[in-house]
Amino acid sequence: MRHDSSPSATKPTKRRLLTAAAVLLLSAALLAVPGTAQASIPTNPGWTQVFGDDFDGAAGSLPSTDRWRFSIGHGYPGGPANWGTGEIAYHTDDPNNVSVDGNGNLNITPRRDGSGNWTSARIETNKQDFKPPSGGVVRIESRLQMPNVTGEAAKGYWPAFWALGSPYRGNWWNWPGIGEFDVMENVNGIDSVWGVLHCGTAPGGPCNENNGIGASRPCPGGTCQSGFHTYTFEWDTSVSPHQLRWLVDGQQFHSVRQDQLPADTWNQMTSHAGYFIILNVAIGGAFPDGVAGHQTPTAATVPNHPMVVDYVAVWTKP
Repeated sequence: MRHDSSPSATKPTKRRLLTAAAVLLLSAALLAVPGTAQASIPTNPGWTQVFGDDFDGAAGSLPSTDRWRFSIGHGYPGGPANWGTGEIAYHTDDPNNVSVDGNGNLNITPRRDGSGNWTSARIETNKQDFKPPSGGVVRIESRLQMPNVTGEAAKGYWPAFWALGSPYRGNWWNWPGIGEFDVMENVNGIDSVWGVLHCGTAPGGPCNENNGIGASRPCPGGTCQSGFHTYTFEWDTSVSPHQLRWLVDGQQFHSVRQDQLPADTWNQMTSHAGYFIILNVAIGGAFPDGVAGHQTPTAATVPNHPMVVDYVAVWTKP
């Protein structure tokens, strides 16, 4: 989230075939229809779920404070201004900016008042120990729909699903050494998902900060804005060298291996207690400005388009 990245990139029976076709049709329908939540968080055989939120609840209510905390204002107290990104929206815990919709979704909605001031929301998991078990894998995932707005009306939109190293809490100045995994980022309503690793030192360093090590691709089967897609990050210590992987709808589009980085850089971001997860919709800042080639948002940017989140879940596998 905190960067200036720019784009880079056995024979089945007939009954089984019909059943499989029905499942594919249902999956396609879920991806295509905005606002459609799955019945529950999916199960992954062989994996253990260690966190999950399906965002059930009464329409207009806040997400569970047992699972989530709200980041308020323009930055952490004592931390970098504008969350270190240059974004301009004031983050709130107002249900107008962040609430469940009664249909199993969380909406994070940027608003603009009559004076041109933007508000939005940023929520973080209370848990901050997400990491793989020794010799195992951790999988961080969300099914969500990016704000359904494109073109000039989308300039400045910056939705994200990401994770920060737990030592950042209470320090606020040790980024990027403690590590950041951007599972899903998007700016300006472009049909693309960015996956980015931030680590090492800034500016420059082994992770090319403040850009990070990233890749992007269009969403499969339909645009990122027009429907739900599943965004997944895996940290795998069961292989040598260890590996980080980014996927959209099960299709891998980015990876970073342990041997691509200096040992001390890798150890600094992997040897601490783990990571916490963040969902937010920023407005303006270095990334959308850099991609647009000018300051965002503009007078043509249209507020009130939410990021719609079906679920967030974390699994581990030994």
